[in-house]
Amino acid sequence: MTGGSLLPFGDALELWLAIVLIGLATYGFRLSFIHLFGRIDEVPARIKRPLRYVPPAVLAALVLPDLVTIRPSVAATLADERLIAGAVAGVIAWRTENVLATITGGMVTLWLFRFVVFA
Repeated sequence: MTGGSLLPFGDALELWLAIVLIGLATYGFRLSFIHLFGRIDEVPARIKRPLRYVPPAVLAALVLPDLVTIRPSVAATLADERLIAGAVAGVIAWRTENVLATITGGMVTLWLFRFVVFA
């Protein structure tokens, strides 16, 4: 054995073994949900109701950290195209409740301000 390694082949084998085992565990966890929901004819209302909030929650988790992070050169002024695009996307989300329309409207606004107005 070399330097505290549990296996005679060293740390590289342990690393790959950990990656494969974690990958198999993740795959099994995801497959269990596919198998479970594949056997259910209709999803119960008490499960379906909270699932409506998954797309907005995921979108918020992906977008908000970058939106509210202040860049030193802009210091959160109204000249920040990200804040303007985020506000437009928020209004679109509120009025339409459509995730695709929200993403499209926010990105178009961001690109317009980034490449046309603030260019």
